[in-house]
Amino acid sequence: MLCFCLILLLGKISGGRMLSFSGLPGTGEVKENSPAGAWVYTFNVTLSPSNISLKGIPIIINSNPLTKAFRINPVSLLQYNVATSGDPILDYETMPHTFELQILVHDDAEARAIQILTVVVVDENEPPEFLGNLATQTVMVYILENTPPGIIYQFHAVDSENSTSTRLTYSWTPGEPFSISSDGTISSSKSFDFENDPSSYSLNITVTNGQRLSTSRMVIINIINCNDESPYFNITEKVFKIKEEQMIGEIVTTITALDPDGEIFSNSLRYSIAAPQGIPYFSINPDNGVIRVARRIDRDIVPLLQHPNISLEIHVEDSKGKSNSITIVITIEDINDHPPECQKYTFRERFLETISVRTVIMDLNNICSDHDAVAPNNLFNFTGLSGVGSHKFAQNPPGSGKIELVGNVDLENETEGAKENYILNIVVQDIVSTSYRNNIYIFVRILPVNEFTPVFSRPSYVFNASEILTVMSKIGIVTATDEDRPSTGISYSIVAGGGTQDYSDIFWIDPKEGTIQAVAQLNYEITPVYILTVQASDNENGIQTAQVTVNIVPENDKKPICSSNSHLLEVPVGLTTGTNINGLYISCVDQDSSPRSFRYFIHSGNVNNHFTFSPSAGSNISRLILASPFDYEGGLDRVWEYRLKVYITDDNLISMAERSTALIQTGSVTLTIKVIPNPTTVVPTTPGVTLLISRENVYFVSAWYVPFIICLGSLLLLGLLGYLTFLLARYIRTHCQPKPKEDKKPLIKTPEKKKVKKDVVLEMTNVHAVFDGEARDPVTGHLYEFNSKSGARRWKNTNVPPKSEAMDPVAQLMTTRTSPGQENLSRKEAEISARKQRREDNMASAPPEQKTEISDKDNGRKLEVPKEESLVNGSAVPPRRSPIPSPKIYPKYQSEA
Repeated sequence: MLCFCLILLLGKISGGRMLSFSGLPGTGEVKENSPAGAWVYTFNVTLSPSNISLKGIPIIINSNPLTKAFRINPVSLLQYNVATSGDPILDYETMPHTFELQILVHDDAEARAIQILTVVVVDENEPPEFLGNLATQTVMVYILENTPPGIIYQFHAVDSENSTSTRLTYSWTPGEPFSISSDGTISSSKSFDFENDPSSYSLNITVTNGQRLSTSRMVIINIINCNDESPYFNITEKVFKIKEEQMIGEIVTTITALDPDGEIFSNSLRYSIAAPQGIPYFSINPDNGVIRVARRIDRDIVPLLQHPNISLEIHVEDSKGKSNSITIVITIEDINDHPPECQKYTFRERFLETISVRTVIMDLNNICSDHDAVAPNNLFNFTGLSGVGSHKFAQNPPGSGKIELVGNVDLENETEGAKENYILNIVVQDIVSTSYRNNIYIFVRILPVNEFTPVFSRPSYVFNASEILTVMSKIGIVTATDEDRPSTGISYSIVAGGGTQDYSDIFWIDPKEGTIQAVAQLNYEITPVYILTVQASDNENGIQTAQVTVNIVPENDKKPICSSNSHLLEVPVGLTTGTNINGLYISCVDQDSSPRSFRYFIHSGNVNNHFTFSPSAGSNISRLILASPFDYEGGLDRVWEYRLKVYITDDNLISMAERSTALIQTGSVTLTIKVIPNPTTVVPTTPGVTLLISRENVYFVSAWYVPFIICLGSLLLLGLLGYLTFLLARYIRTHCQPKPKEDKKPLIKTPEKKKVKKDVVLEMTNVHAVFDGEARDPVTGHLYEFNSKSGARRWKNTNVPPKSEAMDPVAQLMTTRTSPGQENLSRKEAEISARKQRREDNMASAPPEQKTEISDKDNGRKLEVPKEESLVNGSAVPPRRSPIPSPKIYPKYQSEA
């Protein structure tokens, strides 16, 4: 207390501020067992100055004895209420009767004040109370059904005001079949049946003391169900219907069963299908009895087609093995799930255009069917007839699928719109709902009948054709028509006429167009008129012919032809003027011109106009006349040979004005005229030259190329033969070596008769005779020359300038004259002799200290040669100490080597 007083004193004098309680210390009362929030005491807090505020609300910082049964609630800004907290409940019999609460308050300036509140607990007269579980809650008691009668539960009750409980009395509702003894024992007077009796009983128990105060509690007695009954089905309908083609998993129905033992046992029931007939199609959920579709159900196939009812035996069993069964029937109903089906849906029919009206072209009912099981699902009809040209067809009767021709399809009858092709579209469909449908297409082709033959536009044709028309020129055209529709096409041909002795077919006709053309040159003079038979065919059996007359129009297309187109004449120089030269006359003919139409004139070569023709026109015969004399002596004439080009035209009867446009043909004749001078006449030609005229092997100048070609061909042939002969000889020499001849010389030479001296010439070819290099011998130190290609070597004479060519007698061209008795020396002997001469020359030029003696194998004597020389092929050469190429041996000298 002293501490609190000091704290309070310090708070009051702190800074001249005042913080105090109003109404405290004080004493308050509260009844026992008061509920939470019961009012105990009210006090106020005083602040000075007024601008100071509390920091929070007053709090209970301590109690004596310790308790949490009280709390402070604010009433207003500075007024507060002490009330019960409800935890714990104040009990006069078990708790202290007085509590001292220390209350602390402080403001925001850290001033504090503490006061004490004394709370006194007031005793109240209480009713009896239950102990144990029943004191605070409702008690649940469980009893198995069929349990024999007896004690169920025992509870305890006391009176807190009176320690003895003998004055307590009990009452309960309902009374039967329960009883309660004085010690709180609850007993049953019967054995409970869960299926027939209530499953639970609510027993309201009231205990009362001597002051008639009472307390009530509830005891609930639950009857526990036992599995002592078999399950049973609670369905009344046993026949179900389902349509075919239900989806797998679709629910058909739910078969439910109950267990008299209660819902708990009903939930543990297990369902199954016992009959094997329905197993392939249906399944059942073992937990809830839901029957579902297990596989596809097709009513339209066997066995459901004949037996659409499926029997299912449903079996149910509980957890104790108690079971029951029921049979249900599921009828499969047919649905319209199949469209009408036809053997095919596209038809191609052909009919002649002469088909009669009301002809049934197709009966679709015989080729279509519906696979649904029963009517009306398997019934169908045909509706709609549309398409190109469908107005010429109809169903009779409607919807039957029998299609008849009702219109004219004659292709030649254009007024009714007949066509060659018709496209019909008809629909086959079910007659019930869903109306599956399929389109059927019918392609009808009307085949034309060759009812008409071709007809020419005219019975006969006449055409004129000039004989100078070029080959394949058009002469005319014939046309024919065919009333058949569509047209099969007309082919034209020439079946007769149009031939001559030389050509079987002069004319050709285009088989499609009918154009007539000439395939050979026409000739009026041979055949002036052609009569053709032209045929028109419709490519089947229809044939028609017409006559075509082709008149050949004559034209001046032939040249005048004379008896000979070249002449060679000789005219004496003194021939009299007006004389027919050599009696020459030109006789000409023209197949398309009269003799009076000829005209003759000299085109070229008539120098000084010495010649002319008589008559010059109007006749087919004309003579060559000398028109003027020759004058060589006077120098007027210098030409002794005339070449006249004579033209013969057939335009004599045509006027000058018409000649520019008319067709004129021209023939020609060439005349060669040689003037023969008198023997005493000196021809004024080149001085010193006398003209001699002789005639021998005369040929035409125009054929100059004949001898030229002959000479040229002969030269080419000779050159080819010569070249082939050369190739053959070279081949034989290369590939065919001559057979070695037998050596018939005796080993011992016999004396021969002396013969006349003969000069033997030995020719040898110089092979790489030029020494193009030089080197020094490492032993002797002397220089020697060598040939880099053949390997030939020789000592170089330092006193004598080296020669550019080798003096090797074997490698140069040489000529020796033999002495008497040496005519038969062989080539080999000549070579040995030449080598000897070479050694002697080398020996003469070598220093004495470098000479040595070697044996001459050829003559059996010794020779002096320079030292370090060796005899190679019989000649002395420098030793080969340097890498010099070996001599190349050519095939020509291979045998000699």
